[in-house]
Amino acid sequence: MSNDPPPTTHRRRLLIAQVVAYLAAWCILLPVAICRWGETGLDNVDILGWPSSSYWDTPLYLPLLLVAPLAWWFRGQLIDRRRRRDDKKPRTPMWTTDVSQIGTAGVRAWMMAIGCGVVAFSVSALIARQFEGLPPTYHDEYSYLFQAQTFLAGKVSFPSHEAPRLFDQMHVLNEGRFASRYFPGTGLWMAPFVAIGQPYWGHWFAGAVTAFFVFWTGRELGGDGTGFVAGLLIAVSPGMAWFSNMLLAHHPTLVGLSLFLFAFVRWRTRKRIGYALCAGIGLTFAMYCRPMTAAGVGLPFGIAFAYWLATAGRSAAVPLKTRFLHAIALGGPIVVGIAAMLAYNHAITGSALESPYQLYTDIYTPRHVYGFNNVVRGEQRLGPRVLDGYDRWAKNLTPRLAAKNVVTRSIASLRWTLDFVPLCMAAIVFVLAVPRRDGNAWLMLWAIVSLHAAHIPYWYDGIMHWHYVFESGPLWCIVFAVATARLVLFWKAEDRPWMSRWWAVVVLSAVWMSYGSLDPYWEPRITDEIDSVKYGRRKHFSFQQLIALQAVPKPAVVFVEADPADRHIDFVVNTPDLQADVLVAHYLPDEYSTAELQRLFPGRSLFLFRARTGDFGPLPMNR
Repeated sequence: MSNDPPPTTHRRRLLIAQVVAYLAAWCILLPVAICRWGETGLDNVDILGWPSSSYWDTPLYLPLLLVAPLAWWFRGQLIDRRRRRDDKKPRTPMWTTDVSQIGTAGVRAWMMAIGCGVVAFSVSALIARQFEGLPPTYHDEYSYLFQAQTFLAGKVSFPSHEAPRLFDQMHVLNEGRFASRYFPGTGLWMAPFVAIGQPYWGHWFAGAVTAFFVFWTGRELGGDGTGFVAGLLIAVSPGMAWFSNMLLAHHPTLVGLSLFLFAFVRWRTRKRIGYALCAGIGLTFAMYCRPMTAAGVGLPFGIAFAYWLATAGRSAAVPLKTRFLHAIALGGPIVVGIAAMLAYNHAITGSALESPYQLYTDIYTPRHVYGFNNVVRGEQRLGPRVLDGYDRWAKNLTPRLAAKNVVTRSIASLRWTLDFVPLCMAAIVFVLAVPRRDGNAWLMLWAIVSLHAAHIPYWYDGIMHWHYVFESGPLWCIVFAVATARLVLFWKAEDRPWMSRWWAVVVLSAVWMSYGSLDPYWEPRITDEIDSVKYGRRKHFSFQQLIALQAVPKPAVVFVEADPADRHIDFVVNTPDLQADVLVAHYLPDEYSTAELQRLFPGRSLFLFRARTGDFGPLPMNR
């Protein structure tokens, strides 16, 4: 089927899908172009430079859309020659819509899979050079480091200090037990890399593993070419590269999810119990990192699995015992994982049913609670330990804000996975041209929808407007690759070889506009995001350098008087055992006198840092 012309009905659908995608691209770009032209006036420099500030990255797409009809017009007259060559030398097709033709992976497939992983790791390392060895910036990153350090000490938590409020750390629970609020998967993944002093390597490696498994998932859906497109796109994705240099939960989550996607698709096509087990293990690990994300992605697959359990006995005559064993293989790891999570909860919060994440929200940030009217509900449960400045950052979630967030996250997820225009075009082709009987491919699209739906009841749109749905990135790349396979086979059958080249240039343009520049027309899209992170990292670096050089003699405690205007940078960061040469604590003069602090920290020098002014010196004897 892969080398034969598509049936007339399918051919018509592909032609319609191609035209609709092309017109949709014009509908997206032309209004933006007209608006930008109107804003810049008629100055020649501005006329040349107007695309540079467009959110839709129009500089290269408009001319490419203009030449697309020419690419369609010219035929290759190569069909007969290609068929004769293929008849003489049978080989596994690069592209196919018939999964039965895929066969066993050969050297070519393994080289592609490993190549995707190497590219992903390399791109992450190149982006890391922009940060010049600076420390993390986000509160969450320090909490995950705290968690990894706790696990390396052979514990799940440490006892709180006798004056716990001094060492309150963002996203770290400090109510008798001193522990990260987050679920344990990320800390477990990071621990080996933290142990060797290279925590970011773990996230780069996670990106490589993700690209590796995305290749194999794509290959199951459409051959080596489909897998290579999917794996390579996620490897060079600007959002993936940026997040791989943040010590957040997303990349470890993707390790579990990418294994789950590959193993589940393999199970669906082969029905081997080992693949069901691997799928369960992958989803369980993703659950240990980001449970809501794991549930959102896994829901459509779970429905498909449940449908098979209910109907396989009739349609495929699969014995009940066999179905039961497959259910145990897939669901067993999840059940065991939930049991272990309950034990983990109990060890930290004292209740198996209350996670550190939920307890932290209840105590410190009640307005950030999941669900609609979060601020209204949170204000009814305010307590003495609420982080007022950070807690008031929350917006009250209404249906209108939720709808706005869905649109914002959807646009950003397309833009930062590859780019809005090519992914939007591919999505249209997928919906209009991929038959519903290709259930594995459609599960990828439904997983995207389900992931977005799971995060509708949360008020924040996310870092870069999309981090709550970040894990849709590999799914979008697979959808793009499946649509590309359909188009390539269609263009080959129609003898339109220039269309494949045109589509490749569209993709390369998206990648170039993410990382490359063309002065004075545009800078890389990723530049602004890198710069925004550098600001926080440099502030943390300056503070760390300051206390390393001026907090002498050591050991010492540096008390920080917070800047109330800056809720997103908190310098109070410590190792979980509170045994470092320099401890960093909150300055709370209304609660602890200098004499009391001297009693609490005998043998340590005491200093004060005023975050708003940058002043540093010995702790004043105020009382």
